[in-house]
Amino acid sequence: DVVESEEHYKSRWRSIWIMYLTMFLSSVGFSIVIMSVWPYLQKIDPTADGSFLGWIIASYSIGQMVSSPVFGLWSNYRPRREPLVVSTAISVAANCLYAYVHIPHSHNKYYMLTARALVGFGAGNVAVVRSYISGATSLKERTSAMANTSACQAVGFILGPVFQTCFTLIGEEGITWKLIDLQLNMYTAPVLFGALLGIVNIILIFAIFREHRVDDMGRQCKSVNSEGEESGVQDQDAEGDVDHVAVVAINFLFFVVLFVFAVFETIATPLTMDMYSWTRKEAVFYNGIILIVVGIESVSVFMVVKILAKKTGERAMLHGGLLIVLVGFFILLPWGKKLPNIQWQEIKNNSIPRTTYTEMVMPFWSWQLPANHTAEPVGCPIMQSWCLNTPMIYLAQYLSSDILIGLGYPVCHVMSYTLYSKILGPKPQGTYMGWLTASGSGARILGPVFVSQVYTHLGPRWAFSLICGVVVASLLLLEIVYKRLIAFSVRYGRMQE
Repeated sequence: DVVESEEHYKSRWRSIWIMYLTMFLSSVGFSIVIMSVWPYLQKIDPTADGSFLGWIIASYSIGQMVSSPVFGLWSNYRPRREPLVVSTAISVAANCLYAYVHIPHSHNKYYMLTARALVGFGAGNVAVVRSYISGATSLKERTSAMANTSACQAVGFILGPVFQTCFTLIGEEGITWKLIDLQLNMYTAPVLFGALLGIVNIILIFAIFREHRVDDMGRQCKSVNSEGEESGVQDQDAEGDVDHVAVVAINFLFFVVLFVFAVFETIATPLTMDMYSWTRKEAVFYNGIILIVVGIESVSVFMVVKILAKKTGERAMLHGGLLIVLVGFFILLPWGKKLPNIQWQEIKNNSIPRTTYTEMVMPFWSWQLPANHTAEPVGCPIMQSWCLNTPMIYLAQYLSSDILIGLGYPVCHVMSYTLYSKILGPKPQGTYMGWLTASGSGARILGPVFVSQVYTHLGPRWAFSLICGVVVASLLLLEIVYKRLIAFSVRYGRMQE
């Protein structure tokens, strides 16, 4: 056995920290423009409508879903620096393209769609990041490292809109660099900042990142990705087959976790407008505050879960997280007798434009105030027939649900990745991590589609009942495969659980 040297230990953790940074920048690349996509789209191409906006938002997840298995497979056979640099370079180029989508004389919206899809394609390096961290940590280190990775991802999602807000000080016009036809304004500055961060990330990958691998006990091992720069013993514990039943189960559970969270994010604004007669501006403002608080709560949970998992184990933590999410959505079911305000009762002036079905299910960044600046109609739209017979969801229910989902989601997220990496064991995990990332991307695409259809046509009772049913099915699946969700080394008797 080769004992890990202090120099190897420091180099290994420096490389892991570079992976944390890569994960952070990947999530910033998604969220840094999310609040300004719609006004920028309207500015560069007036022919774009709300449905096209939906495709632009979804294109990021579609790109990531396609690229994750590709980059993961690449990282199994070649030095991980290659897919990391290439994927980050694609994101940098895509951000630069986004800054120039105003230049063409036509079809600008398709250039924006392409830019966002390529940013998502570059974000497929998440699979490479997760697979590297899995191979570069021992079983004792794994949960903590995965929690830190998820925390960096969450912080990126939180800080992205903050960066966007700071760049609004530049204004819509900003300044123009005529030599290269570059408009630096509140829409282009965030993506150019993201491109700059990507370039810094590439430099750090070349300067600091090194291939390292340890076995489940923490002993230094040779890596197939190292190109001879890594020393150590060959890992004899790689013999044996991966439990594919457990692999498929975790993929399904992870899909459900991200699916229900995507539903939670999507439903927040239309639900509060329907139930509490909030205006668009109020709904965006109040839910923005709530999501920031939930984000901070999630980051705190990521830190605490590292300690709790050592005492209870990852399977028990995943079980508890799913139960908390179930309670969170169960609380959202309408139980009272009071009905929400109906929108037509609030309209005093027939000239006020009525909010249409399409507007109600659009993402909040696509909504516009009425052009005539008269009072905005508020309440539950009469075209949603369930508004006439479904009790309202009280604000206390909604806030309690936010707190519980903000608590359960990060637990499930971290435990899914941790258990998955331990089940896969010492074999190259790139392709498997690619499929897990693709599962999450698919969930983020289908979640908003599901909730926009079921909620609008059938109401919150059906929408949240179906979500509860999906989570219950996940809990049953977890019970069935519970004993199989063990580390590769434990399964083959090389370590005790």
